[in-house]
Amino acid sequence: MEGTDGLDRRGFNRRMLLGGAATVAGVTSLSLASAPESATAAGAVRTAPAGGKVKYIKMYAEKLPDGQLGYGLEKGKASIPGPLIELNEGDTLHIEFENTLDVPASLHVHGMDYEITSDGTKLNNSDVEPGGTRAYTWRTHAPGRRKDGTWRAGSAGYWHYHDHVVGTEHGTGGIRKGLYGPVIVRRQGDILPDKTFTIVFNDMMINNLTAHQGHEGHKGPDFEATVGDRVEIVMITHGEYYHTFHLHGHRWADNRTGMLTGPDDPSQVIDNKIVGPADSFGFQVIAGEGVGAGAWMYHCHVQSHSDMGMVGLLLVRKTDGTIPGYAGRSH
Repeated sequence: MEGTDGLDRRGFNRRMLLGGAATVAGVTSLSLASAPESATAAGAVRTAPAGGKVKYIKMYAEKLPDGQLGYGLEKGKASIPGPLIELNEGDTLHIEFENTLDVPASLHVHGMDYEITSDGTKLNNSDVEPGGTRAYTWRTHAPGRRKDGTWRAGSAGYWHYHDHVVGTEHGTGGIRKGLYGPVIVRRQGDILPDKTFTIVFNDMMINNLTAHQGHEGHKGPDFEATVGDRVEIVMITHGEYYHTFHLHGHRWADNRTGMLTGPDDPSQVIDNKIVGPADSFGFQVIAGEGVGAGAWMYHCHVQSHSDMGMVGLLLVRKTDGTIPGYAGRSH
């Protein structure tokens, strides 16, 4: 099973091989995607295999020391965002969910197939009382034709999960306090990244970090890579506002994977995307490609939102570990 390591306490993921789920500085991540079918030659890309696996995990909803809320794969190790869950099209995931909060909580997922009993809402009696446990099942499928000849899209994409009952029957209080996390469903042959970072615009916060919690001069969490790393971004929006996600120095294709399939791919290449509540998308870039190492800013391009602290850095290091022109700032 794969997990991640981290630099910032919220949202930075570095892939590493683990015997189980891990948390570093409050960041937890889990890969449920099958390992690549064979090792690739040096410099070659790794790709996702076919799905069809049945997976099982245990997940907890917990109160964090600062009063916020998070999901975790082990008791005492909840994080904001919650664990990154990766699947391949055709996989089924069974989640044993334990609510350690003093209020009802739930798991509701976007982009997956699930029966009404896994909806995660009070409407369908699929929430979990304080101290209770419930099984949720998420399924995925590959694309194909329906019986009527029309085309059914597959599950592959950048999705997310969140609470749907804390505070209100729509989970407004839970989402505000951090009960959300990323899901990636890959298609066979999708290129796998070296590192995956999750960025959540939640009202005027990034990954529930407020302005005073970031570096002097900018506000959001920072992410770290080395020139040439294949970096994947999962971008999610929650709250009451629309934003524009912008990454300096790097561009991606506005399609499912963020990558062009060839010279005739008509997908628009962008570096700025409008996002609204419950939107999610993702993309991959080669860190520093064509621009080199540096402290590359990402932020909401609504000017007042940037001024209020919706800013962070993609710190791209040279192979010797340095970042040209960047001395760093203390928290």
